[in-house]
Amino acid sequence: MGLSAIFARVVALVGGAALQWRRLQGVPSQTAWGSAPIVPAAKPQGTIMTLKMPTAQGWSDGHVPTVAPGLKVNAFATGLKHPRWIHALPNGDVLVAEASQVAGPVRNIFGYAMQATMRRAAALGESANRITLLRDENRDGVAEVSKIFMEGLNQPFGMAQLQDTFYVGNVDGVLAFPYSAGADRIIAPGRKLTDFKSGGHWTRSLLPSPDGTRLFIGVGSLSNIADMGMEAEQGRAAVYELDVASGACRIFASGLRNPVGLAWEPQTGALWTVVNERDGLGDETPPDYLTSVRDGGFYGWPYCYWGQTIDDRVPQDAALVATAITPDYALGGHTASLGLCWLPADTLPGFPDGMVIGQHGSWNRSTLSGYKVVFVPFVDGHPSGPPRDILSGFLADDEKVSYGRPVGVTLSADGALLIADDVGDVIWRVTGA
Repeated sequence: MGLSAIFARVVALVGGAALQWRRLQGVPSQTAWGSAPIVPAAKPQGTIMTLKMPTAQGWSDGHVPTVAPGLKVNAFATGLKHPRWIHALPNGDVLVAEASQVAGPVRNIFGYAMQATMRRAAALGESANRITLLRDENRDGVAEVSKIFMEGLNQPFGMAQLQDTFYVGNVDGVLAFPYSAGADRIIAPGRKLTDFKSGGHWTRSLLPSPDGTRLFIGVGSLSNIADMGMEAEQGRAAVYELDVASGACRIFASGLRNPVGLAWEPQTGALWTVVNERDGLGDETPPDYLTSVRDGGFYGWPYCYWGQTIDDRVPQDAALVATAITPDYALGGHTASLGLCWLPADTLPGFPDGMVIGQHGSWNRSTLSGYKVVFVPFVDGHPSGPPRDILSGFLADDEKVSYGRPVGVTLSADGALLIADDVGDVIWRVTGA
């Protein structure tokens, strides 16, 4: 039997096993969302993990995402190569990190099937390793200028600019480059400020502190549940704090399996993040989440989830589990919530204060989830109420193809919401209608 036939057989078995388990267990249809989510019991150990992703198709002419009432959407830029993250400069220029996950070693037949599926879904491939500058010179909401700002990077993701320094979160560490306001290109060599291990979750998001003295960095785990042991996970699954003057770097919070987007909540001054939770326990178990991040806080990974629910696949540390913090707001199982930014009230008509979240979409549940941009309202510094869709329609109704997958979200200098779409190779722009 050839590899392609083996792959097809594995996918069929995985999907069938997942659906049969749901029928036998009576899994509830509601999704795990909100401050008090219903999180179903975990699947039994040894159950085959679901593997399901749509084929990447992209957008045809005139086809755009579905936008919430009262808003409009247009393509700010097209023709990019796997755009993942966005940084808006004060002068109106927009920087886009173009990078991709690259294939690692295949250890078993499931790993082979997963890599083949990810390639079909445009989630794995050659990384462009560059940052592109976009400029809307005539202020019509479409970038007329697109040029390389930086190249030769190593899976760049997070970006930050503080005074005369530009920072890039490469997979293997944070680099600092000399920068002049309004510059079209950086070619000077950078200084490496931190060293991070490559492999596994590769994104390195960056967020400056409000006073510009520190950078916060999201670093995901190597594996799903410390599959290669905790020693291999040392220094990972954490948010770091970097003092830009001294270069001192420390773990700010830990037990966060894959913290990606970072944002400040302005009323309380708290740091928030969105986290991708573990796989293999069920469609809604556990949910990805949005949470405030406490200095010194531990959030459970890999020992437990959603507070102190034990993951019995993992050798336990009871003392550490006893300290695990329950996240603030569940975002549904395996939605791959990656992008995060604060949206001040009335930036978009009819939207109060809250957080915007780019949900990249699932690959590991029987009914796909995510594939949209959602808004979570805040009151008095905390999530309050159900989420609202801002953009949807990235996934076909039959779940066979995806037109796009949203990732990074940010506000441009003129107040528009920008969304990176790494399957459509588009930057979308959302404003009032």
